[in-house]
Amino acid sequence: MIIQSAVFIKSSPTVKECPAPPKPEFGFIGRSNVGKSSLINMLTGWSKLAKTSIQPGKTRTINHFAVNDRWYLVDLPGYGYAKVPVKLREKWVRATEEYILKRENLVSLFVLLDSRLKPQRSDIEFMEFLGLNRIPFARVFTKSDKITLTALKNSVDLYNSEMLKNWESLPVSFITSAVKGIGRDEILNYIEESMNNFSTGS
Repeated sequence: MIIQSAVFIKSSPTVKECPAPPKPEFGFIGRSNVGKSSLINMLTGWSKLAKTSIQPGKTRTINHFAVNDRWYLVDLPGYGYAKVPVKLREKWVRATEEYILKRENLVSLFVLLDSRLKPQRSDIEFMEFLGLNRIPFARVFTKSDKITLTALKNSVDLYNSEMLKNWESLPVSFITSAVKGIGRDEILNYIEESMNNFSTGS
């Protein structure tokens, strides 16, 4: 897939305020500070499309970006650590869960996982939530440039063994680096293939 345009459309605090749903959507979500904004910018080729920050928890709304005027890339609030009041964080969680469960044109979620860290409980529990609700998703291991190939393999293996305690099979997975552009083509090809399936109703 060649990215010809990527345009910010709007930020929505609730699902009801999201753009009208004909276009297929792909959501990006993960723990705070997992590198979500950097990955979005790398995928689209627009370095300042999604705002990056060293302060975790900056994404506080459901953010829609129109890509090639064919599909929406959706930047969702992170889960896990964030220096915000509990009530506000709970509000984000409710809005995100409602989006995931009720958005009819959501084709797939990309769950971002920091490849430098051992499996995090919040990540495992979130993916189990998706599985129980039959929400299609793919794992995206971020920041692969910051560790050795051996450490990267060990990290993925740890996630696999942890998930296979409750899963019969593992989801599609991608290894990425926003700095080096690793995984860009693979994710964009996956999105294009998924859109074709979505349009044909298969």
